[in-house]
Order: sequence, then structure tokens, then C-alpha cells
Amino acid sequence: MTAQRIIHIKKAIVRKPDWRMAQPVDFTLYAGEHVAVVGPNGGGKSMFVDIITGSHPVLMHDPDYDFSPKNSRLACDNIRHITFRDMYGGDSDRTYYLQQRWNQAEIDDNTPTVGSVVEHEYSISGADTSERRAFVEHLYDLFAMRPLLDKYIIYLSSGEMRKLRLIRALMTDPRVLIMDNPFIGLDASTRRQLTDLLEVLSHERDLQIMLVVSKASDIPAFISHVVEVRDMIVGPKMTVDDYRASVCPTPARVLSGEDEQAIINLPYKNDDYKADRVIDIHDLCIRYGERTILEGLDWTVLSGEHWALSGRNGSGKSTLLSLVCADNPQGYACDITLFDRRRGSGESIWDIKKHIGYVSPELHRSYHRDIEAIKIVASGLKDSVGLYVRPDSNEYAVCRQWMNIFGLRGLDNTSFLRLSSGEQRLVLLARAFVKDPELLILDEPLHGLDDRNQRLVKDIINTFCRRPGKTLIMVSHYQEEFPECINKSIVLTKHV
Repeated sequence: MTAQRIIHIKKAIVRKPDWRMAQPVDFTLYAGEHVAVVGPNGGGKSMFVDIITGSHPVLMHDPDYDFSPKNSRLACDNIRHITFRDMYGGDSDRTYYLQQRWNQAEIDDNTPTVGSVVEHEYSISGADTSERRAFVEHLYDLFAMRPLLDKYIIYLSSGEMRKLRLIRALMTDPRVLIMDNPFIGLDASTRRQLTDLLEVLSHERDLQIMLVVSKASDIPAFISHVVEVRDMIVGPKMTVDDYRASVCPTPARVLSGEDEQAIINLPYKNDDYKADRVIDIHDLCIRYGERTILEGLDWTVLSGEHWALSGRNGSGKSTLLSLVCADNPQGYACDITLFDRRRGSGESIWDIKKHIGYVSPELHRSYHRDIEAIKIVASGLKDSVGLYVRPDSNEYAVCRQWMNIFGLRGLDNTSFLRLSSGEQRLVLLARAFVKDPELLILDEPLHGLDDRNQRLVKDIINTFCRRPGKTLIMVSHYQEEFPECINKSIVLTKHV
């Protein structure tokens, strides 16, 4: 008996030339298969998924779908594709700004809570049956979401937002679930929970799972097949064992000697701070309403120290960094000293920011305008989201140098939204380094990067931090992501 072909694509060529792969696309998903789509950043994984979902119509032969036993034969009813781009609202939300998450004044009667969002999705996605309700309650427990039901969406951490988006997708009971980098931003415990849930669903429900990942290590045990997409070519489907046998190990070092010397030899600026205490915080308490985020925290960071900042989703890591970066208005009510200057002693937010290089999920989401990549990098020189002052030729030369160091050569004039999510992250990293800051704050900087680019970024961080007076704070949930230069660590505990 021939296995059911859930999705069948043959010699597909996208109608719009700008979105075409290098070769026609062939792909078949059979019932019982669960597929990982892997490949380097910018290799074409997202374009391949857009062909599968019908987002990019093809010439001649449309994809063939067989979603039985579901009644509907429409892809829009049976395929759920969720991406994780650090979005706090809808994908078309243009009202978001960088400091919005930290501003209590933004809350009003129309601001949704986690519970209201889930219940709205539940009400429009099907009938209220005991089975569906039990499944939603199970998702609440599995993702530890009950304490968050009354929390405003605007206050969710990036990891908490990912949990919410997964719950919303799963409660629609799709036939095919496609998830783009589902594990980024999740702490180790939540990642295991998600993997376990997906494995249970793969066995107990009529659900085919496709995961789009950038690293072989992100492929869960329940995945049966792999499709590699590289250089805009969709490779043949193969078993997981065959794929793992074909993977070449990542080099121990990726950064070239020439780029290494270019970083080490960067000239120092005349207006650098000469502060011994880069950060000095005493008895820090941050609350939003009745919810305590940070309490009784003391933390001192000295010039030249390289810190790892870790903790579970929702433990307050991003909140802490928002105070350091002067994005959180509660900083004025706290005992915080930055670069030997007490917060609220007369310095402006820009006096602080000009000495800090910063990248984070919140910053990534702030760049929703389609401007050239080099202008994104140049905005780091001006400490702005968007570019409102024209850089001179020397400043653009520095921007190109950092883009080249981060492997973005030739992408200067490519619009930001046309880049892959991994390439976008590299652009934002170049933005953080471009002004040669005294304090480098990297919040989950390796999100969505393939193995080679992760090694490249760690090489760059290690090299940058060899220079005197360079201080680093890096956030990650995984020990293996921290560069070798790390010599201090702090772990935040989540308040219940």
C-alpha cells in the first residue's frame, strides 16, 4: 500500500524571479514522517517553506496536498507556520518601539493579557469540547503558563512569548506544523518540555511536524528525515542518520587572521570613559503592579570583566539589561551607577548609550522597516533605531569593515527584511560593534545562527575582549554558547 502523500511538490519554480531558488524544487512529505529543514544562514530555508505553504505561488504545477482525515483540503486550514522573530504583537505591528516593554504607562484597558489572547484564539479556532479544553489545560501545565495568564503581553520575555505562540498554534489542531527555529530563546528546561511535547504529538495525533533549524544539534530525536537547503538548492530528503554522517565538523576557529588583527589594532577614542566601576547596583528592586521581577540584587561589574548572565525564562535578565542601557524608566528610582556616575545625576540617556554596544531580541524586533543593511549598521554610530543623520564616507567605511568581519560582504545595499533572520542578527551584531564600545551587551546574540556563524561570532567576541578596557555582558541559556573569554558569571532566579 502506497503511503499517503501529505505534501507533494514537483519541479516547482516560483513565479516571481526575485524569490526563486537556484534549481526547481522537488519534495514529498509522507504520512508518519517528521522532517527537519537544515542549512546555513541565507541558504534558502525560508524560501523553501514559503513554497510548501503556498506563500510564494509557483509556475505550472501547484503543490498537491492531501490532508485527510481532515475535512478541508486548503493549505491555509491545515498548515500552521510559526516563526520566532521576537514579536510581541502581530507581524504587521508598526507601533512597537524599543523601550515599550519597560513603560508601565503603555498599559491600558485594551492591552491584552496572556489569558485573554489564548481564550480568544480558543474561541475562534473550534468548538468548546471537553477534549479541546483538556488539551489546552495540558498545554498550560506543560509550559508552566498558569502564573502568566494575567500578565500583559507587553511584559513577556522573549522565551515566554515563544511559549505563547506555540500554544496558540497547537490549539488549532493543524495537520502540518512548521516551526522556524522553535528552540531559540528557551531555557534548557523549557526546551526539553517542548521536545517532549512535540514527540508526544507526533505519535498521538494526526500531525506532521517540520522544524526549520540552523544547527544539526537542534534536531530532536523524533525527527525521521532531513532536507538540507544550501546555496538556494533544496537537497534530497534523507534519513537523520545519513544526514549526520554527511555533516562536516565546524572549524575550531573561523575568524581570519587579517580580521583578528584589524580588531586588535582598532584605535581608541579620546572620549572613552576611564571608569573602574562600569556597573554598580545595590539592592535593586523592580516591580510591575504586584509582580516582582528583581528584588534585592547587588551587582558590580569592573572595567575589563567579561560576564555571563543567565537564568530561566522570565527571571529578569532583559529587565536588568534595560536598566543598564537606560531604556527602563525605573532606573531613575534605583541605586544604579554606570561608568562611575550615579543614574539621575544629570547625565542624559545618550551620554550612557554612546559607550554601550547592544543587541537583543527587543532590538531585533524594533527594526521592522525595510532599509539597507549598511544603514542598520550605521545607526549604531548614532544610537538610534533607524538612521536619521547621514554618516560621512569614513563612517560608512567603518560600517563596511564590520560587515565584512561578520561575513556580510556584498550585502551592504540589501534591504534588511530581504535578509534571512540569521543574516539580520549578524547585521545587528555589526551594529553593536561598529562604534568600538567600552561596554558590550549581547542578549542572546547567537539566536538563529548556524554552527559556523556561531563560531565566527564567538571568535570576534574573544578577539574584541582581548583589548584593554573592554567589558562584556552576554546572555545565553546554554553554557556552550559563551565565548572562552568569559571570566565572571551571575545567575538570576525567577520570582514566582
